Amino acid sequence: MAREKIIALIEEALGKAVERGLMPPVEVGWIELDRPKRKEHGDWATNIALDLASRLDKDPKEIAEAIAGSLEAHPDVVSRVEVAGRGFINFYLSASFIREVLLDIQRKGQEFGTSDAGGDEKVQVEFVSANPVGPLHVGHGRWAALGDTLAGVMSHAGYRVEREFYINDYGTQVKNFGRSISARYMELSGGEFEFPEGGYAGQYIIDIARRIRDEHGDEFEDLPEEERVGIFIEMEYPRMLESIERTLASMGVEFDVWFSERELYSRGEVERTLSELEERGEAYRDEGALWLRTTKYGDEKDRVLVRSNGEPTYFASDIAYHHDKMERGFDTVINIWGADHHGYVPRMKAAMDAIGYGAEHLEIILGQLVKLYRGGEAVAMSKRTGDIVTLDELLEEVGSDAARYFFLQRSSDSPLDFDIELAKRESPENPVFYVQYAHARICSILKYAGDEGVYGEPPPTEDLELLDSEAEMDLLRKLGELEEVAEFCARKRAPHRLTGYAEELASLFHVFYRDCRVVSDDERLSRTRLFLVRGVRQVLEIVLGLLGVSAPEEM
Repeated sequence: MAREKIIALIEEALGKAVERGLMPPVEVGWIELDRPKRKEHGDWATNIALDLASRLDKDPKEIAEAIAGSLEAHPDVVSRVEVAGRGFINFYLSASFIREVLLDIQRKGQEFGTSDAGGDEKVQVEFVSANPVGPLHVGHGRWAALGDTLAGVMSHAGYRVEREFYINDYGTQVKNFGRSISARYMELSGGEFEFPEGGYAGQYIIDIARRIRDEHGDEFEDLPEEERVGIFIEMEYPRMLESIERTLASMGVEFDVWFSERELYSRGEVERTLSELEERGEAYRDEGALWLRTTKYGDEKDRVLVRSNGEPTYFASDIAYHHDKMERGFDTVINIWGADHHGYVPRMKAAMDAIGYGAEHLEIILGQLVKLYRGGEAVAMSKRTGDIVTLDELLEEVGSDAARYFFLQRSSDSPLDFDIELAKRESPENPVFYVQYAHARICSILKYAGDEGVYGEPPPTEDLELLDSEAEMDLLRKLGELEEVAEFCARKRAPHRLTGYAEELASLFHVFYRDCRVVSDDERLSRTRLFLVRGVRQVLEIVLGLLGVSAPEEM
């Protein structure tokens, strides 16, 4: 990758500048290298001279000139180097080096843009983890797209990643699910019922109760309430979980592990973890309850693990769950939660310290809300049921491709406005259509060339020099950025940057298509441009694949 080559050149030049007495020996550390905002300022730029100036008490421009003047000529990589402004050093890559990206794409295929940046670090990404008590909403869709794409791009960048869904199938919420169904079941019979406090009032509960009555009639009417609730939980929670799994699969989201909270209790993991915390003095008893000393690790107050009535809190099972995660050998665990869990983060970090693994091994990404719009008007309720719009309904209307792409367009820490009409529009204003159309146009070009029976073989390497127009060079430069973009997305946990890269690549391809005739009477040039076009198709397929979006051959 160009970045590593240029850093190596800078390190070599620093050593030579010291040898020549142009600057004293200095510990450099991390060398910052960025892409200039304007291409006339080069392909890469470093501010190392400004960084060293304060430590050496020297003029940064003088340091920059000493470094630039000590650079060995490497015309195969860098065509020229300039000192600019207060002491920035700008590097201009050689045209031959830029063109080599096509050979790299041809050689690596689907592996193009991969790296070992992650160092084979074992990472778990836990996301969605919705309570199996109702259909997924559009917020879950955003977290599904975020988690799945993050896992994919981290794998691309050299991490070992496992996707996990935590099934919250134990405790109050599951009981309220069963009680809600029971209440609606009794209501449909005309019998006495009381809707539970904290129950689920959606239309789907009524639909479930009606189906139970259609299938079983009055079979459960005379049972004691808690027995009926228990039956309904065991009957309907697996169905709801299957429905969640189907919805996610329709988005192309699949998990390596579905982990049940019930299993933590049945295996005695919750009790074992709490006993271990108490034995180590991390937990204590007061007023009949068991508390975790989270204030010891920066939380605002200690937190209850077991209530005075002997009932464990959600916090207790969450700690046992994270204890289990770390015992499975993950170096880092990443949780994607809704923004409403903001206050839960400090105590969970404290818990990681308390169980002896360290808060630094837990990362929590908070996904902000999604607001739906249609024709400029906010959409809050489903036309079908009068309830909140479900993820299934959104997917049915706009499709998985548009949904995933739109969910990923903004950073997870920013609220997302989702324009349903824009997502359905087949025009350049729709970003996913714009990117997919670039891929379809490439397929059309290649089909035309194939049908004509021309220029099927890659060009000789020396013919790559024929790619010398501004549009061609800009497109080649963008192809060469994929590895860098993937590493950034992985390290910063920012998969939304992939959508920006996809749109930039598509835009540059459309400019190239406008300015450069691909198939012409010039056989050498046509063959070479077709080679470029195939490279763009390959990279678009890789990026769209990471985004979980299809790469159509025609539109």
